Amino acid sequence: MKVAVLGLGYVGTVTAGALAANGHEVCGVDIDAGKVAMIAAGRSPVVEPGLDELVSEAVAKGSLRATTDLSEALAGAELSLVCVGTPSLPQGATDLGSIARAVTAMATSLRTVEGPASGHHALVIRSTVPPGTLQELVDPLVAEQMSSSSLAVGTGVCPEFLREGSAIADFTDAPFTVVGTEDPRVGDTMNRLFRFVDGPVRVVPPPVAEGLKYACNAFHATKVSFVNELGRLFRQLGVDSREVLELFCEDTKLNISSQYLHPGFAFGGSCLPKDLRALLYLGRMNSLDLPLLAGTLATNALSVSEVVNRVLLSNANEVALLGLSFKMNSDDLRESPYVDLAETLIGKGFDLRIYDPIVDPATLIGTNRQYVDAKLPHLRRVLTSNPADALRNADVALVSSSHPSVIAALIADAPNLIIDMNGHLGAPVEALPGYEGVAW
Repeated sequence: MKVAVLGLGYVGTVTAGALAANGHEVCGVDIDAGKVAMIAAGRSPVVEPGLDELVSEAVAKGSLRATTDLSEALAGAELSLVCVGTPSLPQGATDLGSIARAVTAMATSLRTVEGPASGHHALVIRSTVPPGTLQELVDPLVAEQMSSSSLAVGTGVCPEFLREGSAIADFTDAPFTVVGTEDPRVGDTMNRLFRFVDGPVRVVPPPVAEGLKYACNAFHATKVSFVNELGRLFRQLGVDSREVLELFCEDTKLNISSQYLHPGFAFGGSCLPKDLRALLYLGRMNSLDLPLLAGTLATNALSVSEVVNRVLLSNANEVALLGLSFKMNSDDLRESPYVDLAETLIGKGFDLRIYDPIVDPATLIGTNRQYVDAKLPHLRRVLTSNPADALRNADVALVSSSHPSVIAALIADAPNLIIDMNGHLGAPVEALPGYEGVAW
């Protein structure tokens, strides 16, 4: 298909070159005449292994060209990809000025140029933009400019996952190809665009595609900081962090896996909080700051307080807590965040009733019994023998257990607000009017 790529920086040049090398007719656009001249001469304006050769071959066979004239690039194009910069503003916000100017200029040009035979043009943002940008900025600009045009313009966002130094390989062998759009025609256009790529094109709501790029980059940054923070500590303790992390990465069941990467409530139990505190203590004893690990405990506490605040804002009086142990199918209450949640709600005056299909105060022994007696001495008073009793007259249900009896009770007697604490309650409960996810 005929494609216009707006912005011939790193992402734009790689995108234009890779698409042109795989059968598309691509015209790159940039206000910088020097970049355009380099493309015309068969050279890449950015440094990336193999990109000069890719650009040279594409220009030579006529599948890639460049211009400073936006209308020239858009004439007859089925698709435009916006690859302009989105740098940080001084306070950390994303500068979307170039996006706004590019979209406005493109929509203005699309009103006057000859459109594609299909009568539909897909305007897709390739730049990294915050969730909501397509719906709150791009769509209104397009609607304003195209209101009197016969050309239908659909919008989308297609984040890139290119690493400098291996961008060409990453383009054709990406971990996933994701398009965020509400327009099925844009989804179809992008499917045809990426036919040469292995794997499906995932079409999702625009905010999901926008958020995915930030989630990936934040996780990559966190991994780098995590191993370096451990490295600083282990070096002081005489431990070779390279050996530790080499073994660490061999665990693909928990460490390098999708485990724990599901939105939900706070962590707890007999291991994670204790061992994090131990590492922080070792850091203090060696005069080392470990802010990432310290922040992990801090953000865990915020997960509890955020739920408490949501209950407070609901104006509830009676609250049902369905699930008390730190994970399902366990009666281990040690450092369970649900115990902390229950303690806080009782302290704030809520009439709290608790049901857990596993927990029986009469059978708790040892440190498990000692912990709950110290943290939640009211447990015997507030614990019910079945979920229906816990839910009776409740204004809010906080649900971490997906036991069949809990699901049935929720469907039979749903309160005004149900907060799903782990995302395992299933479609029947999610369809209830008062359902909300704890982090979705």
